[in-house]
Amino acid sequence: MTEPSGTTTPPRPTRILLADDHALVRGGVRLILDAEPDLTVVAEAADGAEAVALARSGGIDLAVLDISMPRRTGLQAARELSRLRPELRILILTMYDNEQYFFEALKAGASGYVLKSVADRDLVEACRAAVRDEPFIYPGAETALVRSYLDRAEQGRPLPAKAVTEREEEILKLVAEGHSSKEIAELLVISPKTVERHRANILQKLGMRDRLELTRYAIRVGLVEP
Repeated sequence: MTEPSGTTTPPRPTRILLADDHALVRGGVRLILDAEPDLTVVAEAADGAEAVALARSGGIDLAVLDISMPRRTGLQAARELSRLRPELRILILTMYDNEQYFFEALKAGASGYVLKSVADRDLVEACRAAVRDEPFIYPGAETALVRSYLDRAEQGRPLPAKAVTEREEEILKLVAEGHSSKEIAELLVISPKTVERHRANILQKLGMRDRLELTRYAIRVGLVEP
């Protein structure tokens, strides 16, 4: 049946993947997003690896990723999804008001960084900005971030550097989660000797001695939750 002249089909809502390891948080965020006619949550994930698997299968326009999740962090998932699906829009949702994380999120391919504490105010706007391919910086951070950037440029200093490589970060996270070298090797499809070599390099770089100190560091930088 033909549509009456002058009518137009409403645009399809933006299909969102929501990833957070706390079901209560996912439920609250979903209520915020599903209340908007142009946004709809079509998939949920409880960790970064599940988020990557769901987003790879298609049917997702925007991934909203918690920064601190088991198996893979939001930043690790964002890096992988940026390589696998460069057209996918990504937002990082976090409790950390942290300059380092903000720059890492941008480098990982995210177009926005939203604080959980004000998600009810900012998240919808951030989602719409991401769909328009515009960056979103949570209000209140802009002045501090711009000032920090200008100070670094004036003093000839680079942007904040990561202490460890992406692969070392993956191994550090899994060590802190209690996995053995054999388990890490199986998860990352590398040899246990390679895991041990990376682990030794991490300890040396960070000036640490054992798993306990690595775990404390991983909690401090948001790779795992306490």
